Amino acid sequence: MATSSLNVGLIGLGTVGAQVAERMLIWQSQLARRAGIELCLRRVLVRDVKKPRTVAVPPELLTADADELLDDPSIQILVEVAGGDEPMHGYLERAIRSGKHVVTANKVVMAKHGPELLDLAAEKNVDVYFEAAVGGGVPLISTFRTDLQANRIERVSAVINGTTNYVLGRMAAAGLSLEAAVREAQAAGYAEADPTDDIGGFDATYKLAILGSIAYEIKIRPDEVFREGIESIEPVDFRYARELGYAIKLIAHTQRHPGKVEARVHPAMVPLDHPLAQVEGANNAVFVEGDLVGQVLLVGLGAGGRPTASAVVGDLIDLARSIRRGVQSRPSFSFDDRIGVIPMGEVRTRAYYRVRVDDRTGVLAALGQVFAEEGVSISSLIQKDAWVEEQTAELVVTTHPAPDASLQRARDRIAQLTPVHAVSSFLRVF
Repeated sequence: MATSSLNVGLIGLGTVGAQVAERMLIWQSQLARRAGIELCLRRVLVRDVKKPRTVAVPPELLTADADELLDDPSIQILVEVAGGDEPMHGYLERAIRSGKHVVTANKVVMAKHGPELLDLAAEKNVDVYFEAAVGGGVPLISTFRTDLQANRIERVSAVINGTTNYVLGRMAAAGLSLEAAVREAQAAGYAEADPTDDIGGFDATYKLAILGSIAYEIKIRPDEVFREGIESIEPVDFRYARELGYAIKLIAHTQRHPGKVEARVHPAMVPLDHPLAQVEGANNAVFVEGDLVGQVLLVGLGAGGRPTASAVVGDLIDLARSIRRGVQSRPSFSFDDRIGVIPMGEVRTRAYYRVRVDDRTGVLAALGQVFAEEGVSISSLIQKDAWVEEQTAELVVTTHPAPDASLQRARDRIAQLTPVHAVSSFLRVF
């Protein structure tokens, strides 16, 4: 006999969870019409049931005991929006083992344990939906799972952290320091009180691990992704980048190579005419290249509770339709363990160096010798600002493609040269 409703357990009632709960409580009739079945919020797991909340959830739905959700056989779907690795990973695994479907926005769990959870879900004949774990309001996972199934994905390049994109945009447009731009992002609701996960590139690394795993059907772990944050970028770098025809973005990039893939997250100079250079504010954008479809660009708001809640509730509706029809509408994933990630040192890329040097003869020759000995070809070398009183000058060097290890060694050796005061900036050129 077909069921007339589905019971949902919700973990987390913070920024995202409050939006999800409110939509489920206020939009019941609309959600039922779209899903074809009634969705009932049965229990909400929180840390403190007495804490004042921005959304009016009936007190009898609140609990601080995870067992009341995980061990309740009447709850068919578990929605998790609390975040973090443990205990959430354990909760999701328990839910799947007990036959519950899962909708999660947890990028950490899906990056570290996603393939195993998906394999377990296939074994238990339930589904795991995780659209919100990657792109906020941008439909990325569903695009790979359905629309691009027929393609061999060659590369994925993304601006996938709305906070850092907002911060870099303000540094570029207003000449703000990193600290001032972060404070502005916090005031606008785009950055957490502790922005380390965003500014340090950790958030983008988790998301790229998920995207790369799905795109290539391999297991990419977050610790296999090269990561570098935006902490060392200064306002002057944006001026020089624009003069050279580039914007500066935190880029998440993965690309196929014979038998391996590269996976890296770092700030990069992106040509101004590239679609990713034109992504502004807190938006996310993912640029995908497939062998059949060619180039595809997906853009949308990436930071904030509302876009994430949109993806979570969208997954919930899609899942409910599948359950009502008695089918799994999305294909399962299989993962090839034979393909690994290339070490960053072997990746070929271009670089930008900003170097403070003594303003005297012989400096350019010394720099050129280091690049030559490391096998790095110089694309351009320009003297920018000069300080007469200090008898110093600032040089900007860009290179042709070379192994990243060679570019790094050149940076370290240049910093040790006697006439060099500092290698003030090093950025890869996308």
